[in-house]
Parts: sequence; structure tokens; C-alpha cells
Amino acid sequence: MSRLDSMLRRLTAQRDGLNWAVEQITDVPGDALDMGLGNGRTYDHLREILPDRRIWVIDRVLQCHPSCVPPEKDFLQGEAEPMLQRLAAEGHKIVLAHYDFGFGVKEKDVAEAAAMSPVIASVMAPGGIIVSGQPLVGFEELDGPQGIPEGRYMFYRA
Repeated sequence: MSRLDSMLRRLTAQRDGLNWAVEQITDVPGDALDMGLGNGRTYDHLREILPDRRIWVIDRVLQCHPSCVPPEKDFLQGEAEPMLQRLAAEGHKIVLAHYDFGFGVKEKDVAEAAAMSPVIASVMAPGGIIVSGQPLVGFEELDGPQGIPEGRYMFYRA
């Protein structure tokens, strides 16, 4: 499979997974969280599909497209662990989280996701959904929407 086809498959899985997750949390109160702003495409999609929810964003650097800059009060700049600890300490509960941190080295990305799992759990609302490009630990794994190849995106319930 070409890199272009692989990227298209990943982005389609991400979009379909986020749309599916929104259906799962309709009646669960709480905020959303985008871990890894990057260019802002996912954040922009979350704004569209969750217009009435607060969307927190964590990233080391604000370098997204100008149309995708989150409000200053919702952007937590820095390393993920202390930012998640801050959300937990302030009592924020996340009902839908998207995990997209990574270095681009599979073994390193998988290890980081496993290490981050407990601190992610500390901010999740009971019944909340996590959509992740990396395997997480300590959550109930879900099948997610049909049509997404196994391992392309992972879905978890807190």
C-alpha cells in the first residue's frame, strides 16, 4: 500500500471513529480533549461535531493552521502529563478524548501511550470514549465503527 493510500485510510478511520464516538457519548456530561493539536485538523472536526462541548487541547507547541487555533483558555501548552494532571486537579472530566501523540517510531509511540494511560484515565468521565492511534492500557477496548481495519485506530471506554 502506498504511503498516500495509508494516510487516506488513517484519516478516514480517524474521522469515522470520532463521529462514532460522538454518538456513544450523547447523554454523558463532560468535555472533550484533543491530545496532540498538530495542524489542527482533528480539533477543527471536533469543533464541528461537538459544538456545545468545551474542547481542551494539549500540545507542546502551538503551530496549527491559523483557522484552527483554540481559545487561549482551552489550550494547554507543554508536556502532556502535567497538563493532564492539571485538568484532573481542577476537576474537569473528559467524555471524549482523542490521543494522537507520537514520535513516528512505533516502539517508542506504543511505550509512551502505555505510560500515559494512567494519567489519561485520571481525567476521563465514567463511560467516556477514547479514540486513539496507539494502543492504550487499562481501558475497556471497544470494537468501534464498522469498516475500520483492526489496529488502524483503537477505541476504549473509561
